[in-house]
Amino acid sequence: MLTRRALHQAEQRIQDESVCSGKGEKLQKTAKKMKPVLFKHRLEYAALLGAAPLIRWLPRPLALRLGHIIGGASRWFFPLRRRLAMDNVRQAFPAWSDEQVAALVKRNFEQLGMSAVESLRLDLLGQQQPEELFDIRGMEHLHEAMAQQRGVILLTGHLGFWEAGNYVFPTLGIPLDNIAKPLKNRLTDAYLYRIRTHYGADILNSRKGARRILKSLQSGHAIGLLLDQHMSPPGAIQVDFFGRKAYVTTAITNLAMKYQIPILPTFCLRQPDNRYQAWIDPPIVLQGDDETALAENTQYLTNIIEQAIRRDPGQWFWMHKRWRQSKIKPPQD
Repeated sequence: MLTRRALHQAEQRIQDESVCSGKGEKLQKTAKKMKPVLFKHRLEYAALLGAAPLIRWLPRPLALRLGHIIGGASRWFFPLRRRLAMDNVRQAFPAWSDEQVAALVKRNFEQLGMSAVESLRLDLLGQQQPEELFDIRGMEHLHEAMAQQRGVILLTGHLGFWEAGNYVFPTLGIPLDNIAKPLKNRLTDAYLYRIRTHYGADILNSRKGARRILKSLQSGHAIGLLLDQHMSPPGAIQVDFFGRKAYVTTAITNLAMKYQIPILPTFCLRQPDNRYQAWIDPPIVLQGDDETALAENTQYLTNIIEQAIRRDPGQWFWMHKRWRQSKIKPPQD
């Protein structure tokens, strides 16, 4: 059982590591600049510390089965997310029946539960060789692009087990930095940061990482990018995504166009036997240098992600508020 003292000690350890860690971007520069820890964040963190040891202790098949059960059941405890997922799926596949939509959403929650469990066990995957769990196709494309020594961008989305790259690529000798937005709960964020960087990958803060991203590319690293989340303008444009308008950032597209950085679409889907099928497509070098080319290229990358999702829609993040309206206010008269 987690005592109050144990929780406080764990929290203090996280804070100390966040301030003193010299790896990658510091999660916080000083204790003064840390955002306050809300009571609900403490509860979430306590729940994580209570559940994680069991999940990590169980054999992988049992842990994934537990994630499958909890994930499926969780849709009834998060009705707003369930309804959002139902609405998103219904609009993405208008020809589907209500039964088909409900079945996919159920499977979606189950798959996300399994991914959450696998993420908590990510640093334990090293007990096996990558080929034991992953069927990876297209590594030759990545090696060829890395040989150009300009860095590469690995384009992906919240599909399947998207955290797999933090294990697979460093283990195979590919230096990897992932772009991610920190969680609101900094205690949980720091806990997961340690797991995600266990094999040598680093996490770059998407909110203030432009210069750091360019430096990483110039160092010949691979940059992992999930390009399927909402981003409000400025710095984002509307694209067509599953037949609806959605905003997406143009920052990476612009960077790839300006510096001719190769982009390799990279995805990882869970198979029925709980192994993974991962594939890396040939490199894409975006052309053009104006706003029209920027829009066309951003749409092109979005199309690639949609095509990957359509291979197994049940493994995408349908409960995300992907199709939002712009927050930009109209000019005042």
